[in-house]
Amino acid sequence: MGDAQNAVTTASKMEKLVALCRRRGFIFQSSEIYGGINGFWDYGPLGVELKRNLKDAWWRDIVRCPPEGPDGKPIDMVGLDCTIIMNRRVWEASGHATGFSDPMSMCKCCKKLFRSDHIPELLKASVWVVSLCEAAMKPAGAGTTLESAAALHWAGGKGKKLAPGLAFVHRAPATMAVLTEAIAKDPTVAMSLPVILQYLATDPQAGAGLQMPCPECGGVLTEPRQFNLMFQTHTGAVQDDASMTYLRPETAQGIFANFRNVTDTSRVKVPFGIAQIGKAFRNEVTPRNFTFRSREFEQMEIEFFIRPDTAGEWYKFWRDTRFKWWQSIGLAGANLQLREHDRDELAHYAKEGAGTSDIEYKFPFTDPGFGELEGVAHRTDFDLRQHAEFSGLGEKLKYFDQEKNERYFPHVIEPSAGADRGTLALLCEAYTDDPGRPSGVVMKFHPRMAPIKAAIFPLVDKDGMAEIATKLYADLRKTWNVQLDIKQNIGKRYARMDEAGTPYCFTIDTQTLADQTITVRFRDTLEQQRMHISQVRGFLSDKIGD
Repeated sequence: MGDAQNAVTTASKMEKLVALCRRRGFIFQSSEIYGGINGFWDYGPLGVELKRNLKDAWWRDIVRCPPEGPDGKPIDMVGLDCTIIMNRRVWEASGHATGFSDPMSMCKCCKKLFRSDHIPELLKASVWVVSLCEAAMKPAGAGTTLESAAALHWAGGKGKKLAPGLAFVHRAPATMAVLTEAIAKDPTVAMSLPVILQYLATDPQAGAGLQMPCPECGGVLTEPRQFNLMFQTHTGAVQDDASMTYLRPETAQGIFANFRNVTDTSRVKVPFGIAQIGKAFRNEVTPRNFTFRSREFEQMEIEFFIRPDTAGEWYKFWRDTRFKWWQSIGLAGANLQLREHDRDELAHYAKEGAGTSDIEYKFPFTDPGFGELEGVAHRTDFDLRQHAEFSGLGEKLKYFDQEKNERYFPHVIEPSAGADRGTLALLCEAYTDDPGRPSGVVMKFHPRMAPIKAAIFPLVDKDGMAEIATKLYADLRKTWNVQLDIKQNIGKRYARMDEAGTPYCFTIDTQTLADQTITVRFRDTLEQQRMHISQVRGFLSDKIGD
């Protein structure tokens, strides 16, 4: 698929998913009645259940019932819940106060800001680029061809509204002439979409090199400059430099700052882990792609403390274990991959470590590429050493290993996952077009992740069917999130549950009145089978778990 066609397809997939999330109450734009606020999202009734199922599964499988380690012994894991606002010295120690920044470019026309390294990706999903691709571009081998007449027509019509800053819109003939000349130099090689867009954004009279266009209006962008991503705030009544602090940009530092508290109060010894689920905040220059890159998000992080000489085996253990976990909850296909970082990608704290890997998912907006879902990194002892220095505790922050009779700073393996990105990946994986169903779409969640585990329907609201359904509903809701739906015809009720991703629907009908058997409908196969009403609880327990 060429760049132009891929941009159109990606936009179509995400538009349908976002529309379903809004229609069925998975995710809403924050402050929607006031026009929303960029980079912030609210989870609706179905979305909050889906996200909670993900977090609960993580907490159960990591903290309460972790796997055995590579040494065959049970893993020690404890939980923590740290504050969002911490002493700002924490962020000076971690390096965030001075080094947590991204390159930023501003559009000279519309004045909007963009993270410079994200601009090519933003352009693929840009409204004006998608419109131009639909109107005048066609895939050609590995590249794209631009149909001149159609492009000129677009520049004189839709282009004026969608890309008012684009050089091609203002000087279409001259810009097209430069592009045509460039193509004529080697007509056997098809240009890529990004290169074509640069030609269309460059004013021939400006005398500058090729320009990268603004994803919003097509205007020229400034040279990149650094922009700190932390949200500043103040504590107390007086807003001065002494009261200034930050909303945490990650949950990890709260764990490191509490390392001594945990070892002093818990019966843990190396190797052991501290896990935390919590909110983090980053003032992203260009939040985008639905909930994938937001300014407020939730992390699921582990800091696993180990002896330095065991880093290799523990790194491989957590890398492989975390990849298998994502597979176990429904991301088991080709859309999930494990990618080891190259040396030039490593964070400063990991350059001397055993390795860093990303567990990545192929989202519609990254296709054919992948986007990060979770990172697993050997952070060495960087963080504990930094906090030992900046807090003044020094050697007191070292761990005393009774078996080895020595003090040292443990090394750390950090599996860090995004709860919001995980939820989005589950939504993308579950979304399935099915023209044969009344709803036209079905959400095929893994039963453990499904927001609603089962629905109970009386076929009609008479002859005591509703009473039987209500009694079954009252029993099942003690254990699972189930839904009772009495009104409308059965087809519409099935359609609603298909869009909600409910794996099992139980129907009470006339035969139930005679022999106490009910029908269970399987979401994915549409198969139906009968069972005695007394078997329903055991059936759900086998399929979903308690």
